[in-house]
Amino acid sequence: VDITNLNRQLLHWTTDMGRPKTLSAREKLSEMNPGVEIDVMPEKIDENNVFEFVRDYDLIVDAMDNFHARYLLNRTAVARNIPLFHGAVHGFDGQVTTVIPKKTPCLRCIFPENIPKTFIPVVGATCGVVASIQATEVLKYLTGIGTLATNRLLIWDGLNMVMNEISLERNPKCRDCGDDRIE
Repeated sequence: VDITNLNRQLLHWTTDMGRPKTLSAREKLSEMNPGVEIDVMPEKIDENNVFEFVRDYDLIVDAMDNFHARYLLNRTAVARNIPLFHGAVHGFDGQVTTVIPKKTPCLRCIFPENIPKTFIPVVGATCGVVASIQATEVLKYLTGIGTLATNRLLIWDGLNMVMNEISLERNPKCRDCGDDRIE
């Protein structure tokens, strides 16, 4: 936990600085609901362990802070046919989409090039908006009700309090989910 996390990651407090986020989060969530079983893997996700991270899961919620990790999750979701609920934040702006492998565009279709890792300022309230939309998407997926944010990118403009959307299409030549990649 770093001091820069505290404005947007509500499970972490100043007393957690220097601790692994996974352990801090598990501790707080266990205090909120002792009946919940929380498994943590306190290590950074990479090419060598990403499949292990998602092995036993039915869906993936992408709340990563860099595109390298997002692309790893995307490739894994596509390879394992696991829905991916993407959310990202930059200042007062946020974006959300839901990826259903073999049916909708994946993240690589939307963002075909690697985006360099840079310091991106984040407004905590924007994280809350994006996380709430992602949670709503997961609930709709699990219950089978409502319309998912598939084939579109929802874009939140917090400065003007406007939600826009961009229609998306799968790229048949996408290197992650293209036609030659799908079985």
